[in-house]
Amino acid sequence: MRTLCASTLIGEFFVIGFAGLVAMKSDDLSMATVWTVCGIGMLLSVLLCGVITRPGGVQLGWGLQILLVLSGFFVPMMFILGVIFAALWWASVHYGRRIDEAKARWAAQAQAEAQESAEAPAQG
Repeated sequence: MRTLCASTLIGEFFVIGFAGLVAMKSDDLSMATVWTVCGIGMLLSVLLCGVITRPGGVQLGWGLQILLVLSGFFVPMMFILGVIFAALWWASVHYGRRIDEAKARWAAQAQAEAQESAEAPAQG
């Protein structure tokens, strides 16, 4: 799960940065405001890569997805990109968990087979 979620978050890092460049063109927003908000969003996306497997990490990621969609009020294209990244986030979490479960099953199966083969010569 970590790899898929981190990939989505790094993609969001770049999207937030590009959205900041677009938001700079707005007469309603100061450059300091734009880069403070975008900088915090970019920092959060990178920091979340490290805490995604910890308790609450996925929920923090969902919070970032909501903020990304809401940023569409300032950069309208972000409504679309926010929804796309929210869908990617869902897929990363959903399929990442399924992959982690499959890996755990394979590891348990391999360990059981290794124990059986180690015990077989001892019994014979």
